[in-house]
Amino acid sequence: MLSLRLRRKPAQSKLSKFNRPNKTAIVTLKSLTPVQRVEERYLSFSIDISVVAGGFWWEGSQKTKDGLGTERIPPIDLNQKKLDLLVQALGPAYLRVGGSEADKVHYFTTSRTPSDPAPLIITQQIWDALHQFVERNQLGFMFTFKYGLFNRKQHGDWLPEETQGLLQYCRQKGYKIDVCELGNELNAYWAFHGIRSQPSANKLAKDYDRFCRLVRMVSPDSRIAGPGSAFWPKLGETIRPFSNITTHLLANMEERLDIIDWHYYPFQSKRSPVRTRTATLEKVIAPSSLDDFEQYARQLSRWRNKHQPSATLWTGETGSAQCGGQAKLSDRFASCFWWADQLGRGALLGQTTMVRQSLIGGDYALINRKTLKPNPDYWVSWLWGKLMGQEVYQVECFDPDIQAYCHSGKKEGKCTLLIINMTSKPKRILCHNFGAKKKRFEITAASLTSKKVRINGAKPKFNNGKVKLRDFPKLSKLNLVSPYSINFWCFEHQTTLKETNNSPSNEVYSAQPTPAKINNVIPLYPDEEIKPDTVPAPAPINVISLASDAQNTNED
Repeated sequence: MLSLRLRRKPAQSKLSKFNRPNKTAIVTLKSLTPVQRVEERYLSFSIDISVVAGGFWWEGSQKTKDGLGTERIPPIDLNQKKLDLLVQALGPAYLRVGGSEADKVHYFTTSRTPSDPAPLIITQQIWDALHQFVERNQLGFMFTFKYGLFNRKQHGDWLPEETQGLLQYCRQKGYKIDVCELGNELNAYWAFHGIRSQPSANKLAKDYDRFCRLVRMVSPDSRIAGPGSAFWPKLGETIRPFSNITTHLLANMEERLDIIDWHYYPFQSKRSPVRTRTATLEKVIAPSSLDDFEQYARQLSRWRNKHQPSATLWTGETGSAQCGGQAKLSDRFASCFWWADQLGRGALLGQTTMVRQSLIGGDYALINRKTLKPNPDYWVSWLWGKLMGQEVYQVECFDPDIQAYCHSGKKEGKCTLLIINMTSKPKRILCHNFGAKKKRFEITAASLTSKKVRINGAKPKFNNGKVKLRDFPKLSKLNLVSPYSINFWCFEHQTTLKETNNSPSNEVYSAQPTPAKINNVIPLYPDEEIKPDTVPAPAPINVISLASDAQNTNED
């Protein structure tokens, strides 16, 4: 497996030939009229029900059994001050509790005795602690209710008693469930629970209608999401016509959905029984690996427009690699790039919420379950939450090596440009129509397989339980981005920018616009001479080796 080890050198008065930007990328803000708007809780996250209730999980597992890890773990202790601080630092979010065992878990509110030899049970203590965690950290709450594993002859006759009992308990206790969904990845039952468990779209529509009516009767303030189908890179909903159920389910439902959601992982771990793009270092840092998300997001948008036009679109579950993430890769710096891109791309494509699997638990977690230390992509999430607002703007960038996305800032009159450089070369970026650049934040690491990152050259850390933007050194206003870096550039945008769009559009925009000639491109700083050979380099990072030590655990 490819491993790129990177070493920092002191700032130089001249860029070496090796580190010289190979060309200039021009990024143009097309308009200050938003093309999309995301929820305040756009960047959200999940804790798998196996972690919450103590089921079979991934850390230490080398393979899968019935779609699960092979290691049984104890229920997570949610009453930890450090965990609260890490969650609160990420800002407003939904917490989703779902996952494969959501369809076999037992609720304490049912009187039925589980027949399983070692049943997974959400006890009253676990349920109360979960809601206390949600309330304490001011989170929204999304819960995946049990659809159940049963013979296909019973599909279309879903029994609501267990769900009804849990909803009634929540009403009595004053617990709020903001979003309810039925079943986890119902189109993939054939893969995880056996062929005879796979529901048809027509019968599932009847069950979902019954679920919608129940939720609106017992918990009328809750929104309803569905169907949460799993999409695989290159395959989509996989086997036709057996498991591509989303469009048929939506067409056959009588009730209204508030949210149409779907699940997507750009890679699969080596544990996964179904692999269309195995998580390797080469693939994780390849821009071409990011394209499938756009194809399926557009597909969901068309289906929504046709069958449930009032519903919003959510990516209801996403992570670096299916089946727990890839060990020694999903928790490394290399796994930051897909996440930064999918946050930007998803917002541009009309996904109003992005639910990350997972907050804690698994190799793909934002927070290490055993140590409570943030993984590298926690800091991507933290900067996104601090700098990226709800309004999404259209930008143009025709450099294939650069991904660029723009949102409003957190204050009026500001915008933030996300720039992702997935190459081993520095890049010069010229920004057109953005206004005055005020601050820059750059995420880098000593190597792609590093477990620790730097923001503006400094290691991020909590001081007295907090971490703030002003904790990091200021970068110069040079228009350079480092090799393998994720950048947030903050601007006070021009009020005189000519509006090319007079009103918001319902069109789903492409993350990579069709190339066109750009005229009259003006550098952000017109009196700044563009001479790459004489511009000081901001501590360039050099590639010094291409080795096969993919197991590198560099802590630098």
